[in-house]
Amino acid sequence: MKALFFLLFVSGAALADDAAMLQCRSMADVSSRVKCYDAIPLGSAAPAAPVASVAAVAAVATMPTTQQREQSFGMESVKPVKVAVPEESNSISSTIVGKFDGWSGNELIKLSNGQVWRIVDGSSAVLPPATNAKVRVERNFVGTFFLKIDGTNNSPKVRRVQ
Repeated sequence: MKALFFLLFVSGAALADDAAMLQCRSMADVSSRVKCYDAIPLGSAAPAAPVASVAAVAAVATMPTTQQREQSFGMESVKPVKVAVPEESNSISSTIVGKFDGWSGNELIKLSNGQVWRIVDGSSAVLPPATNAKVRVERNFVGTFFLKIDGTNNSPKVRRVQ
């Protein structure tokens, strides 16, 4: 269907007056330029039926779904507000809930902020027992996460599961 639309569009556009297209292209004001393009008649060799088909295909292709219409209901007059998005953080700090004396295999690590991380590199370590050990989950430049635990140089590779 898209191929048909494209072919009909291209064949109709090929019949447009090249000089008029160049004149419109030179306009700096966007609304004037659009009006200029809209005013360019298609060549007389263009059949009426394919042009109507192009319009019908374009209308169907841009028709919003029922869900999209419901989502935007009442928002027609509301202009979107630009919100400054803070840069994505490369780390978080928290503590491990309760007693922590190391990890092994696929162990789950629950942090005090509610996040749960799984050890995914198959590593293991035995550490001196600590309660509410301070940790930092850091993302490297590739997007891999590592659990940095205070008091040790061991940093297992982790993946968030909750």
